[in-house]
Amino acid sequence: MIDAIQEKLTVIAPATGKQIGEIAETPIGKVESFYQRGKGAFQQWSNLTFSDRASYLLKLKEIIVEQMEEIGEIIAEDSGKVVTEALVADIMPTLDAIDHIVRHGKKHLRRQKVKTPLLLIGKKSFIEYMPRGVVLIISPWNYPMQLAMVPMLSALAAGNTVILKPSEVTPLVGKCIEELFEKAGLPEGVVQVAHGGKEVGAAFTNGKPDYIFFTGSVRTGKIIQQVAAENLIPTTLELGGKDPMIVFADAHLERAAKGVAWAAFTNSGQVCMSAERLYVEKTIFPQFLALLKKEIKNLKQGNDQNSDVGSMTFPAQLQIVKDQLEDALSKGARLETGLPPERWANGMYLPLTVVTNVNHQMKIIQEESFGPLLPVLPFDNEEEAIGLANDTVYGLNASVWTNDKEKARRVASKLISGAVVINDAIISIANHGLPFGGAKQSGIGRYHGDAGLRIFCHEKAIVEDNGRKKSEIHWYPYSDKFPLFLQLFRSYFQKNRDWVGFVKNYLRILKKN
Repeated sequence: MIDAIQEKLTVIAPATGKQIGEIAETPIGKVESFYQRGKGAFQQWSNLTFSDRASYLLKLKEIIVEQMEEIGEIIAEDSGKVVTEALVADIMPTLDAIDHIVRHGKKHLRRQKVKTPLLLIGKKSFIEYMPRGVVLIISPWNYPMQLAMVPMLSALAAGNTVILKPSEVTPLVGKCIEELFEKAGLPEGVVQVAHGGKEVGAAFTNGKPDYIFFTGSVRTGKIIQQVAAENLIPTTLELGGKDPMIVFADAHLERAAKGVAWAAFTNSGQVCMSAERLYVEKTIFPQFLALLKKEIKNLKQGNDQNSDVGSMTFPAQLQIVKDQLEDALSKGARLETGLPPERWANGMYLPLTVVTNVNHQMKIIQEESFGPLLPVLPFDNEEEAIGLANDTVYGLNASVWTNDKEKARRVASKLISGAVVINDAIISIANHGLPFGGAKQSGIGRYHGDAGLRIFCHEKAIVEDNGRKKSEIHWYPYSDKFPLFLQLFRSYFQKNRDWVGFVKNYLRILKKN
């Protein structure tokens, strides 16, 4: 049988081009058995107390801390990013997520009392959070640990079981995650990892999970949403971005230049929240461009502990960056840093590229680059900057740089974006108390914070009555009640409530029962 022969994923280190391992793919014929195990484990896992589930997460945290250096090296080698970024942007947010969930999860998931309308006299109302079941998480390659683990941790804490399909581009990290959960000793079937490419992901999507959490491209997100819609499966989609940065003349320019260099080129620009468009107030445009070029010149590309920028991760992404840059240059754009594509060296390292003399009709402005490519445009005033920033199909993150606090807040409020950072960039994702997600084609739904736990739950409405009264005023019989209800509702809903009339009519209706 075909499924008896497991295909292997060959793992190539993008920074060096060397083969560093093989991972056995999950046979598509085993999809149903994954779901059966997940459903079976759900019965036990969902009935544990939050504290019991949290104890497993704390054990996981302990193991990650012990193996932090080894895990960082796996992430760096598998993705091509520098090991410092693996530590700071993959491992640290995962550990912080565990701390946040363990500290606040019980409060966010416990039964919540809500106000009961006066017309429902004698009753109490609550919301309970009921885990959904088996959650399918499909994670990307750019932050292969953080973007897999954070939704996994949230789903598990809420009482769900999880099937993870990590990216086939960084399979060693997926295998590492699988082994970490095994060492943490979670009950069998609570966490399962399915390794493989698009075909494996499609098979698990079609396997009818109870919830799908996807992080990746808009194109794939739309396909997943179509499949989910056919089966009424709820989803969270964390998709792409074309995030703007706006630098006003009154900003701390040296700080802004350092911030832009980091936000544009961290992880070689392979960040959904990276700076992909830079708007600089016209009066400081030449000055700021010079500061930015100086910062970029000092950055070191490589794969050792002292390097700033690593390699690209996914070979196909190089062609996307190349096409956008060639399109811009053919239409009059000017290189400020970097090289034209015909002069690029072989391999996965791309020049850190800044481009001016661009416009909003170019691919470099309208399409997600996901690489070390930064177009820079001038603007005249606040209104123009907002209009340019919002001129995109995306709306994930943005940043505003100014020393005028009121202006910063005013502009932030007018940007169509899931998050805005003032005088910094990207960092909103590091606060697990804030919701994370996008507007427009940047995605559907939010996670992190209380939302990040509750999206993995059904909200169940509970209404309690003490059951002592013989009847309710809205029950049968209706005889002679209509005029009394009319007066009751008029006395209650009129501009100035008539409390005497309300009580009198309520008691009259009660006597009719």
